[in-house]
Amino acid sequence: MRIIAGRYKGRTIETVRDLSVRPATDRVRETIYNILSHRMDLDGIRVLDLYAGSGSLGFEALSRGAAHVTFVEKSPSVIQHLRQNIHLLGCQQEAELVEMDGVAFVAKQDAQYELVFADPPYGDASTADLPGLIFSNTLVARQGYLVIEHSPEFTFSETPEYRIGPERQFGRTRVTFFRGFHNNPER
Repeated sequence: MRIIAGRYKGRTIETVRDLSVRPATDRVRETIYNILSHRMDLDGIRVLDLYAGSGSLGFEALSRGAAHVTFVEKSPSVIQHLRQNIHLLGCQQEAELVEMDGVAFVAKQDAQYELVFADPPYGDASTADLPGLIFSNTLVARQGYLVIEHSPEFTFSETPEYRIGPERQFGRTRVTFFRGFHNNPER
């Protein structure tokens, strides 16, 4: 898998070769970052990559100017690949690797991030509660975004805590953007 833009453009990152990880395709990552580029400046931001898997979304953020990315992943074999990719890219100072379940991390975290990515396994029952948990724990900074990659069969509803939009679908993948209720309602 290659990083598509920025200082690491064209660099390859490795991931496990089994089906336990579903990396975001180039098309999905390109669309996510095109949408974000019209809504926020990535330079110097803090990013959280929950259920990091290959880390492609977080590494892309670093490549495009993010100051720091926290990768959260619970699989030891996936953690090993993430560690190797951090070393290969030479971004040890800008990357933190946390071996933990995504929901457990959110529940105990008190830091804020301008951008939060979450790509839980498609069958994960906690996906429905993830936006509420993330926004109630104020992990998303005031002008920040939460971006969840999920199955197209799954839909979210707006709450008093967050707004939904935009959404994009790519075959068997849907990407939903969220902003906190206190944020500008632009879509």
